[in-house]
Amino acid sequence: MHKMSRRDALKLGTNAAVSAAITPLLSAKSADAGSANGPIEAGPTSTTSPSLANTPDSSTDICFMRAVDMARLIREKKLSAREVMAAHLKQIGRVNSKVNAIVTLVAEEQLMAQAAAADESLAKGKLLGPLHGMPVGVKDLHETAGIRTTFGSPLHRDFVPDFDCRVVQREKAAGGIVIGKTNVPEFGLGSQTFNPVFGATRNPYDLTKTCGGSTGGGAVALACGMVPLADGSDMGGSLRNPPNFCNVVGIRTSPGRVPDIPTRLGWATLSVSGPVARNVTDCAFFLSVLAGFDHHSPISIDQSGEQFARPLERSFKGVRVAMFKDLGLPWDPEVRSAVKAQGKVFESLGCVVEEAEPDFTDANECFVAWRHWSNELAFGDLLATHGDQLNEHVHWHVEEGRKLTGPYLARVEAKRTALFQRLCGFKDEFDYFILPVNQVLPFDVNVHYPTEIAGVKMENYIAWMKSAYYISAAGNPAMSVPCAFSQSGLPIGLQIVGRHHDDWGVLQLGYAFEQATGVGRRRPGVV
Repeated sequence: MHKMSRRDALKLGTNAAVSAAITPLLSAKSADAGSANGPIEAGPTSTTSPSLANTPDSSTDICFMRAVDMARLIREKKLSAREVMAAHLKQIGRVNSKVNAIVTLVAEEQLMAQAAAADESLAKGKLLGPLHGMPVGVKDLHETAGIRTTFGSPLHRDFVPDFDCRVVQREKAAGGIVIGKTNVPEFGLGSQTFNPVFGATRNPYDLTKTCGGSTGGGAVALACGMVPLADGSDMGGSLRNPPNFCNVVGIRTSPGRVPDIPTRLGWATLSVSGPVARNVTDCAFFLSVLAGFDHHSPISIDQSGEQFARPLERSFKGVRVAMFKDLGLPWDPEVRSAVKAQGKVFESLGCVVEEAEPDFTDANECFVAWRHWSNELAFGDLLATHGDQLNEHVHWHVEEGRKLTGPYLARVEAKRTALFQRLCGFKDEFDYFILPVNQVLPFDVNVHYPTEIAGVKMENYIAWMKSAYYISAAGNPAMSVPCAFSQSGLPIGLQIVGRHHDDWGVLQLGYAFEQATGVGRRRPGVV
């Protein structure tokens, strides 16, 4: 098995897909890292827990409890960490084989031992943190000490890091227990979760459809009650697209809100990490753990994460909300009409709703150029030695990345700055911008990506995600909240975009909308 130390990682750096390509192929030089909870052996590929999966049926209430309530009951000793872990292991054993969301499960005996240790600690009066004894699903792009981290690539099928990335460190420091790894597209590229190592993750509302990506495994695990919380990352929509397709909640955080450590691109803002949950309250609660200043990140926002644990209620009387027109993009009619219909919900909250949208000129060019550039850095050197094991999307990004020149990128960044300034001006007039997360409904799980929308041909494998990655290019916080179901029973999410660094305001409006609609309470039939 490949191993890599924290020193190697900090030297080389990682950042979601940008990190994935290089680090596991390097030999370890030092062992100055490790897990806060000690190394955990990787579990088998099979995610069935034999001794729990075959026990008599018990209530699944624990598995669909709000994470904030679960945390409180554990803290009050009304629910034990062992009960929580056993319930989730049983749910995984019962449901995961249908959807393929959790691809590496930590051994049952180790998980139950960690849960027992959490109970013993609490019995002695020591609370480990806000996530005390709670299972957490970790995206298979996030390094986990002692737990296989494959990035969905055959190159890293057996890679077991000996360090935790900062997101996982914070989860463990808060008392969380890593239950296993959730599935991703290969190297996190694309918004459809399938890879050569584990295959596809299926949409729990229709097993013939995709769950989206790249945080697809996490969103499905949540929707199916297999984890109470899951982490993820987002470059072009990966914390918004899967929640949108799976009737759960995710927020693309402001760059620097959740530090990405280690990283090679400390000043980059396209890729961010953040939380996925079944409801906005839990999403904010989890963000309170993941967020916070870190001096290792040059763009880290100097604010405590604790602010996100506050009550989300507020008045929206007189708040100005812009409802999208069409952004000059093609749309599935059901998606467009479902989101447009939510204007009346925002009006019922007291908002002043007007049809308006920012000028997203150059957003596409800016996003695609910097995506090529970052992926060329990640995979360029690897192409010469392992090119036959890298997919067509990697080859495309590297080839295009090598065509970029310094003068061209300078002009692209000037265009991106102008885009940001236009959004600032737009936000001087409006507090929030509402639009769909995606331009399409969940599509066939065997289709890699939509090749056309409403008769308009897509120019590449990510072009169907423009409604999400236009926002990434600008850098504003944005979240996906359930808003409707299609006639065929597929989830449709709504995207709430806030002002620069106003993650809190986005969560507050998301919460108010969620309370007014209740769409997210509908569970998938597969559970």
